[in-house]
Amino acid sequence: MVTKKDITSLEDIKSMVDNFYGEVRKDAMLSDIFNDKIQERWPDHLEKMYSFWQTVLLEEHTYYGSPFVPHAKLAVEKEHFDRWIQLFCKTIDAQFCGEKAERAKWQGERMAEMFHAKIKYYQNNSLRPIL
Repeated sequence: MVTKKDITSLEDIKSMVDNFYGEVRKDAMLSDIFNDKIQERWPDHLEKMYSFWQTVLLEEHTYYGSPFVPHAKLAVEKEHFDRWIQLFCKTIDAQFCGEKAERAKWQGERMAEMFHAKIKYYQNNSLRPIL
C-alpha cells in the first residue's frame, strides 16, 4: 500500500504536473489540442506550470503572467474542460491527499470554469482579450 502525503514541495509540484501532462499527452480527447498548440515547447510549458502551481499552492511567488491569454483562441468546449478536470483530479488523487491537494483540485476546477466562460465569451463577441 502506498502512503499518500500532501503537496509540500516543488518536487511534489513537478511530479503532479509531469504525471498530469503525461496523461493529457496521450488522452484521446485532449492530446491533439495540447500537442498542436505546444508542439516542441513542452519543456517550457512544464516549467511555466511548475511556477504557476508553486505560486498557487506553496505561496512561493515564481509565476508572473496571465494564464488565460494563451488559451483565449482555443477551439474547446465544455467537454474538453470536463475531461481536463477529470484527469487533473485523478492524477492528484493517485499521488496526494491533504489540504494542498484539495486546494489544487478546487483551483483547477475554478480555472476550468473561468477559462471556459471566457473562451465562449470571446467566441461569441468581436472583442479580443487584452494581452
